[in-house]
Amino acid sequence: MYKINVFHLLFVAATIHVAVALKEGECEVCVKTIEKFAATLEDKVKNDPKLIEAQFKKFCKGSKNKENRFCYYLGGLEESATGILGELSKPLSWSMPADKICEKLRKKDAQICDLRFDKQIDLNNVDLKKLKVRDLKKILNDWDEDCDGCIEKTDFIKRIEELKPKYMGRSDL
Repeated sequence: MYKINVFHLLFVAATIHVAVALKEGECEVCVKTIEKFAATLEDKVKNDPKLIEAQFKKFCKGSKNKENRFCYYLGGLEESATGILGELSKPLSWSMPADKICEKLRKKDAQICDLRFDKQIDLNNVDLKKLKVRDLKKILNDWDEDCDGCIEKTDFIKRIEELKPKYMGRSDL
C-alpha cells in the first residue's frame, strides 16, 4: 500500500512538471528576445548577474514593438513599473536555456508569455490597397520611416511605394 502512495505522488509531481513546461510556440517573444540578448553578451559579462542586468538595460534602449514590451515587463526600461531583472540575470549567468528562463518568468508574470510577434507582411505578394492603415503604418514603422502629412490611406500606400526599392532587398519583411 505504501508503494502505491509513493507512486501516485511521483505521478502527480511529473504531471505538474509537464503542465508547467513550455509548449512549442509559447512565450515566443520571451525565448527569442533572451536568445538574441544572450548572443550579444561577452564572456566577461556572462557570469555576473549585475553586469548582465546593465547590459540588458542597454539592449532594451534599442528595442521596438514586442521586444520593447518584454523589456518593459522585466524592468529593462526606465519607465518600467516593476523590476524582475534578477529572474533573468541569475539564470543567464548559470547558462540556463532561454525556454527554462521563460518558464520561471511566467511564474512571476504570466503576461510575459502572452506576447506574440506580429505576422510579417510579404510585400512581394500583397496588394497594399487591401491592407488596413494600421498595417501600412506598421510597415513604415518597421522601416523606421515617417509619413509626414499622410492622412488618407492612399498617402501611406504612396509613401511605401516610394520606399519599396530601398527596403525590398532586406530580409526582415
